[in-house]
Amino acid sequence: MPPRSPPAAAPSPGVGFPKAARLLRRRDFVRVQGRGRKLADGVLLALVLPRAGGGPARLGITVSSKVGNAVTRVRIRRHVREAFRHRRHRWPAGLDVVVIARSSAATASHDAFDRALEQLTQRLRSRSGA
Repeated sequence: MPPRSPPAAAPSPGVGFPKAARLLRRRDFVRVQGRGRKLADGVLLALVLPRAGGGPARLGITVSSKVGNAVTRVRIRRHVREAFRHRRHRWPAGLDVVVIARSSAATASHDAFDRALEQLTQRLRSRSGA
């Protein structure tokens, strides 16, 4: 019998991507995309809209089929989610953010997404006065 692989490590506390940190409904995406403020940065375009009622910042990710095939789009979403997970505790509360991948994201490295989300984080913090 082959040796069993060790169980996957559980995510660190506070570093997950719970439902409370996600935009889930189409109407929320449409609201942010219609009224949000644009912040462009390299491979990503972010639309930011303050939300009444506060709560944690929420992220929605949009990757058009023009960016690449299904495998490429899933890889981009995975990179953006991972970069967000490590920064969401630094984002100002009460924001809804929709991140739209540009066509250059198809060939971007994980580091490019990491840099783009870090710059977005810093811009959000400076605009909120945090």
